[in-house]
Amino acid sequence: MRVLLTAALVLSLTPGAPAGRDGLEWTVAAGPVAARIALDQGRLAFGVDGVLPAAPIGVRTTAADLTGGLSFVSRSDRTVRERYTMTTGKRLARDTTLRESTFSFTGDGGARLDLVVRVSAEGAAYRYVLPDAGPVTVTGETSSYAIPADAPAWLLPYSPNYEEPWTRTTAGAAPAGDYGFPALFRIGDTYAMLAESDVDGRYAGSRLTHAGGGTYAIELADPSVSATGPLSTPWRVAVVGDLATVTESTLTDDLAPPSKIKDTSWVRPGLVAWSWLSEHASPADPVRQRQYIYFAARNGWPYVLIDEGWNASWVPETVRYARARGVDVLLWLHWTALDTPQERETMLPLLKSWGVAGLKIDFMDSDSQERFRWYDEILPATAALRLMVNFHGATTPRGMQRTWPHVLTQEAVRGAEQFRTRAATNTIFPFTRNVTGGMDYTPVTWVVADRDTTDAHEVALSVVYESGWQHLADRFENYETRPEALRTLNQIPVVWDDTRLLSGEPGRSTVLARRSGDRWWVAGISATPAEDATAGLGFLPGGRWLAETLRDGDHGLVRESRIVRRGDTLTVPMAANGGFVTALCPYTGSATCDRPVVPVPATTLTVDPPAAEAQPGATVDVEATFTLPAGGPITDVRLAPAAGGTPVTAARLRGGESLSGSWRLTVPAGAIGDVDLPIVATYRWRGETVHVERAVRVFVPPPAPATDAWVSDLPFLGESNGYGPVERDRSNGEAAAGDGNPLTLRGTAHPKGLGMHAPAEVTVWLGAACTSFTALTGVDDEVTSSGSVTFEVLGDGRPLAATGVLRSTDPAHPLTADVTGVRRLTLRVTDAGDGKNFDHADWAAARVICG
Repeated sequence: MRVLLTAALVLSLTPGAPAGRDGLEWTVAAGPVAARIALDQGRLAFGVDGVLPAAPIGVRTTAADLTGGLSFVSRSDRTVRERYTMTTGKRLARDTTLRESTFSFTGDGGARLDLVVRVSAEGAAYRYVLPDAGPVTVTGETSSYAIPADAPAWLLPYSPNYEEPWTRTTAGAAPAGDYGFPALFRIGDTYAMLAESDVDGRYAGSRLTHAGGGTYAIELADPSVSATGPLSTPWRVAVVGDLATVTESTLTDDLAPPSKIKDTSWVRPGLVAWSWLSEHASPADPVRQRQYIYFAARNGWPYVLIDEGWNASWVPETVRYARARGVDVLLWLHWTALDTPQERETMLPLLKSWGVAGLKIDFMDSDSQERFRWYDEILPATAALRLMVNFHGATTPRGMQRTWPHVLTQEAVRGAEQFRTRAATNTIFPFTRNVTGGMDYTPVTWVVADRDTTDAHEVALSVVYESGWQHLADRFENYETRPEALRTLNQIPVVWDDTRLLSGEPGRSTVLARRSGDRWWVAGISATPAEDATAGLGFLPGGRWLAETLRDGDHGLVRESRIVRRGDTLTVPMAANGGFVTALCPYTGSATCDRPVVPVPATTLTVDPPAAEAQPGATVDVEATFTLPAGGPITDVRLAPAAGGTPVTAARLRGGESLSGSWRLTVPAGAIGDVDLPIVATYRWRGETVHVERAVRVFVPPPAPATDAWVSDLPFLGESNGYGPVERDRSNGEAAAGDGNPLTLRGTAHPKGLGMHAPAEVTVWLGAACTSFTALTGVDDEVTSSGSVTFEVLGDGRPLAATGVLRSTDPAHPLTADVTGVRRLTLRVTDAGDGKNFDHADWAAARVICG
């Protein structure tokens, strides 16, 4: 809810703000923060009293230079009260008051410029508004900040994925170059964190550029940005105050547009089991993914992320396996798989139909206006389908999680996946990157051998770092061999009702207190020699509290308990580069704060027939039985076809009871290949809805080839590829369809064939109408390093022919197979057992003789 209190128009200086001899000055104040705006000889400057000296600001367009020659016209003031609720973050319920002033100017050729300034107790921000209608092209800003040269600085050398190492320097000594947001400076006893908010496809992202001294200027990602006016640029934000004010600030969210999603009940933060970091090949292994799912179900983790390498042939059934156990599946995608309207309109509904709960979208790697326009397209498309999102290889948070609450987290950090963890860097993030929004660091990783952190430090990261999806990144066996760590992880929330910095200094230590419901969590990490960490407990309500602490001991992790009260001091011995986690709950006589982890009860769903063959538009009679073998009870049970049909229901099922139904299902018109007709049982368990699904697999045969045919001209019944899609009449290329080169083997280009990247396969329908298959096989000439593959031909699952290992230097290898009587022809490529790098495999002139 936004409450706007508009004050009378002010046409003069703010009372108490004296005019300089050569110009005008105004202040906009809220609590301890006062922004100062100056107009001197037609040029604007902005600063924050006592922290940031006034520095030049302004904007240039192709129509007017509004960095000078400005004349003051008017000022108006209002108070903006922001009350809103987040789905993620350091504080779910937000209530902030901002003082806003709009200063209107005229400049070059009578062009208008409004400067909008907002100030709260946490800091100050400004934006430009070009109020004229019609097209506008911005060619740059003179926006800048003046920082005392000797001010300590924590800076991130700029890269478009924000994954460079942070540096500790001073404002003046920092090397000339570009730095990413946010940037932190200590000016006397006050901190200033520079950031930006409300960036979308109307504009471009920006960065700080430093040429020398203490001046840091804003530089856009593009030479120019174009939009339709009126145009409001992003907010230039300075969070100022003591370190607690900066760390706890929500100013970048407060300045962002309100949520565009009315119903956020489907947005569900939580812990995620993720296998890619600890075992890169595992996302391609459905058996291994089911083991992670089983682990997540046993420990109450609501998600498993299946990263790069998954295959459409097994993901739907894996999703069904997970959902029946109360676990939802997240899938990784390269952003180019969703960079066109056609791809989004095809891929997103398909993933939703599989039951996928959310997406990790990767490798955007740009702050350009074009890329922000892509964000503008993917965000409403995913929200409409209720698909949650994690942006990896992405820009840093700029208020997006307020506007689009289904964005659970963003990477924009040099996280654990870099396989080099340093305690000193870890203690910088809470005061910089994580201030502005969810940070997908992927913590708690013992598999990272190159680290100087202790076990307790690793566990504490799951509290110290805020992320709506907390991807715990080690293999699950490593958690099971550390039962005290796993016990703590199973209890930790990922969203918070309150956050308070208790102590810390960037690069040395952090101790945070976070509240979820009636429980507090205090966690600390250090980059110092062994010492005691102390935390005042003045934030606790009255009464007695049980404090359970997990910390480093002499021989591994140890757990300690004590009774505390408000005002006590918690003292925890911390090892060098160590950490701790303390759970605090109202003391009721229990020896632990732990809440029981109760897995979803095992159920069964059978369908008859499990498989069938039919033509498009035909019907299939299906019977289904849903059973709770033991345990329960479960409530609000419903059994029905996913595509619609009269459900059968039961208010309650107890152990040993079943629910059955029968339906006549119709095969979709136009279907080809394997089509699933799912039957779904849902029920309520401990306040959550559990989804159990089984499908009748119906094979819909396409027309068999009537004459000889190129394989690349036949419809695919199924395909998988090691990178990007299988290409028709092109080499493998990159992630997008159709981006390959001509199929070329040893200098000869071939107009027809298939381009694959091992491991890969394609299945086509022959319908027993063909007699032979021929192709020239080999590694495409585009490969610059040695690749090695094998080619295999299968008929109805039976091996028919193979090449053995072929390498980049081998000549093209003719491959033939007798396919008499074969209904399904499968062409498969493997990586020859040495990994898939450079394995671009061509089936040149692949052809079947039919008729």
